[in-house]
Amino acid sequence: MTKPAYPVSVKGVLVRDCRVLLVRNERQEWELPGGRIEAGETPEQCVAREIAEESGLPVQVVEILDAWMYHITVAAKDVFIVTYGCRSDSDAPPVVSHEHNRIGEFTEDEVPGLTMPDGYKRSIATWFDRLRVLQAAR
Repeated sequence: MTKPAYPVSVKGVLVRDCRVLLVRNERQEWELPGGRIEAGETPEQCVAREIAEESGLPVQVVEILDAWMYHITVAAKDVFIVTYGCRSDSDAPPVVSHEHNRIGEFTEDEVPGLTMPDGYKRSIATWFDRLRVLQAAR
C-alpha cells in the first residue's frame, strides 16, 4: 500500500502594531506568508526567509502555533500546513512580492470576515492570545 505524500508549507503569523500581515494568492484568498522548506533549512529558517522574500520584513520566529491539513479544492490537493508565531522590530511598510497580488495588515477583528482557510484564522487567533499573555506578564 502506497502512503500519501503531501507537500508541506510553513507559514508565519506576524503581528505588528496589533495588525497581522497577510498576502493574497491567485485564488483570491488571504493567507499567511510562508512556503516550502529548502534543502538544509529548518522550518524556522524557512519562515524567516519566506516572510522576508514576500514582504521585505525581517522577522524572528518565536514558537510553533499549529499544524493542520488544508484541502485546496480548485487544485484537488492536500497540503500540510505548519504555522509559527513571529515578531519583527521593523516599522517599515510591507512590500508585496511577485508571488502575490496584494499584501495587507489587518486587525484581529477584521480577520474573521476575510476569505481565508479556517486553519489560518485559528493560528492568528492563537498568536493574538499568546501575545496578550506575554504583554500581561511584562
